[in-house]
Amino acid sequence: MQTLLSLTFFSLFCCGACTSPPKVIIHTATGKGIHVTVELADTPEKRRLGLMYRKDLKEGQGMLFLFLKEEPLTFWMKNTPLSLDIIFINHARQIVSIVEEATPYSEKPLPSGKPAQFVLEVLAGFCQRQGVEVGDQMEFQL
Repeated sequence: MQTLLSLTFFSLFCCGACTSPPKVIIHTATGKGIHVTVELADTPEKRRLGLMYRKDLKEGQGMLFLFLKEEPLTFWMKNTPLSLDIIFINHARQIVSIVEEATPYSEKPLPSGKPAQFVLEVLAGFCQRQGVEVGDQMEFQL
């Protein structure tokens, strides 16, 4: 119940009080801060649709999935024409796993391997280009 209330407040505060688009800042081990402008997938419908059918996503843009609780998560690429990096993040906003260059249209399950509460999807190769690794810390500016 506490998690649900926290997420509801989080979504209302972030979406209702901000005039600039939501952002995620990834703090790498080297001290680099990487800014990603995100769309929020904060409802069951938005999480189900995700980036399916999208044919364009720019570098530095992505989708942030918000879940009610931390648990092992599994994604797939069904109906997704873009190759993506999928970044799994725990409740402490630390990256717990990364699926790099996920195959477009694949229905192969892509598990987090560890409990996660948030997922950031970005263009394939983003993590390698930017030096993003498991253990890096995330900051949400929503």
